[in-house]
Amino acid sequence: MTLVRWSPFLSRWPSIWDEDDFPGFSSGANNLDVYETEDEVVVKANVAGVKPDDVEVTFEKGVLYIKADKTVESEDKERKHYSKSTSSYSYRVSVPGLIDHGKEPSAEVEDGILTIKFSKSEASKPKRLQIRAKSGK
Repeated sequence: MTLVRWSPFLSRWPSIWDEDDFPGFSSGANNLDVYETEDEVVVKANVAGVKPDDVEVTFEKGVLYIKADKTVESEDKERKHYSKSTSSYSYRVSVPGLIDHGKEPSAEVEDGILTIKFSKSEASKPKRLQIRAKSGK
């Protein structure tokens, strides 16, 4: 946090929640990526350090829920030292487009990134239109 000298011309005191002071806590942190290809809708989420068994993924009514938790504990009785750290990820995103509910989405974790792929339905895929010439009079 930056120290700011008080001035009567300041409209307000800076807040500890100002995004300039804590860029990692801003809502614009890039932890979730959603995009479409010609055949799929892809969701990528950061779940760094979490084992695949500790990631919970639920898809209901067009909304994808991702929850991942990790806890690490260590204890050294000789030095009377105990430490515990936790990491938690929680995402909720509406999946765009028309997806094929008959096909199971694929989900895999690689290098701390969870990738979920939904197949698009045939109705949502681009179609090439046939152009016919109108008969002239």
